[in-house]
This record gives sequence, structure tokens and C-alpha cells, in this order.
Amino acid sequence: MAGLGFIFIILPISVILFLLWIFTQKKFFGIALIGMWCGMILLWILSAILQPFYSKKVLDKSDFYGEYIVDRNYFSGKQADWQYNNFRFEIKENDSIYFYVTDGKIINETYKGKISTLAPYKSARLVIEMEKPTHHILTTNPTIYREVWDFFMVFNSPKFHNMYFRKGEWKKIE
Repeated sequence: MAGLGFIFIILPISVILFLLWIFTQKKFFGIALIGMWCGMILLWILSAILQPFYSKKVLDKSDFYGEYIVDRNYFSGKQADWQYNNFRFEIKENDSIYFYVTDGKIINETYKGKISTLAPYKSARLVIEMEKPTHHILTTNPTIYREVWDFFMVFNSPKFHNMYFRKGEWKKIE
């Protein structure tokens, strides 16, 4: 898209300014041409420098390793607190996943499985293969939502609908 803007807008304006500068011998057209190109180059450099502050994180397999808790920022209240206190999981560096059904700090059940990633695009997607029987939350692969510095996963549970998980350490709710 930017290439089309260059071809159909910037290039014709540059040619017109250059021709006006040559034929009229007025400095204004030369200064406008040079100023336009200097401004574009400065914008290009500035966008390259600032890109880490607005581009979404590109994920690879190692980014998924860690502990995950229910993200209560999306939906607060009793249901979110209950989910937070009853479900969490961890993905270890040996590509194993442990899904915990808990009562606060106490782990009541553990469901095990393996993870892998697919990279059909620039960023990796998580694929989960659970041992049978498994928990209803893990019947489908999560949708990954990338942010500038972070990401979160949304599991579509047949019982609870969307459940939001984010990396973090479980702490008792005060």
C-alpha cells in the first residue's frame, strides 16, 4: 500500500516540483522538493526507531513457557475470582503442559499434555495435545492475542465460554 502512495503521489509531486524548479529557476520549488524528501526520510527513520514501541510481540515457542493464571482484568467479579482460584496451568521447557484444577493454593486435579507450535504466519501459534480424559477448558487450542510487550490466551470452554489466561504467578486474592 505504501508503494502505491509513493508511485501515485510522492513521485509525481517530486517530478512536478523538479520541473518547476528547473524551468522557473525559483529557489522555492527546489527548497520544497528537498524539504519534502528530507521530511519523508526523517519520518522513515523515526518510524524505524519507534517500531518496538508500537509493533505487537512476535512469539516463538519459548515465549509460551511459564505459569498462567486467569486474567481477571477482562471480567471482574465473583465468577472471575472463582475461575482464578480454581484453574491455572503451566507450560514447561520440556514442552509439557500441566493444567491444575485447584481450590486456592491447593491443587486437586492435574491434567497433563504436550505442546507444540505452528508458525503459519510470523508469530507462533500454540497447539495443545492433552492426555485423555481431559478438562473441558482444554478441548480446543487457545486463541493468542498479542500485545506490544505481552500476550494472552483465550480458551473457549463449552461450560464457561471464553476464559482469559495470562502469564503470572498465582497469589491469594485479598
